[in-house]
Amino acid sequence: MAIAELKTTRLLLRDWRPEDEAPYAALNADPEVMRYLLGPIDREKSDAQIGSFREHFEREGFGRWAVEVPGVAPFIGTVGITRMPYSTPFTPAVEVSWRLARAHWRQGLACEAAQAALAFGFEQAGLAEIVSITVPANLRSQAVMQRLGMTRDVAGDFDHPNVPVGHALQRHVLYRMSKQAWRERSPG
Repeated sequence: MAIAELKTTRLLLRDWRPEDEAPYAALNADPEVMRYLLGPIDREKSDAQIGSFREHFEREGFGRWAVEVPGVAPFIGTVGITRMPYSTPFTPAVEVSWRLARAHWRQGLACEAAQAALAFGFEQAGLAEIVSITVPANLRSQAVMQRLGMTRDVAGDFDHPNVPVGHALQRHVLYRMSKQAWRERSPG
């Protein structure tokens, strides 16, 4: 299955290439990038994630794209929409998420790419709702969620089932966006 390319004003969300593996592994080895994700992961796990992203596209028709800034940076991270692979009170659900190299933070790129992913999810994939999650301390990601027009669902906050019980990152906040809310925010 061909992975759809999404173009924004500054970005290209595209299929993964072999040359993305090393910079993605470097991103995943950065303690600051992985601060709210249980810390850095090794090259083997990083490469396995890319494989799982491609499998998700095959299975669902959407997933996590590699992100580049054409003419500037061939790979800056990943953004996309994925079915959440675990059980919580609000699943089944599709999550929009992002992970960019630090050199590309604070430029609005995560929000720009996530908007493209949301548009694909609602307009092409026909999703009724997309959620986003993070830990309460991750104020930057929550700010992106808010800029996207997502609404915090305080009653939906939960203990992440893949985080060890009692771990400082176990508690997560939940943001939601319905297709209707997306339509009301989108021009045209």
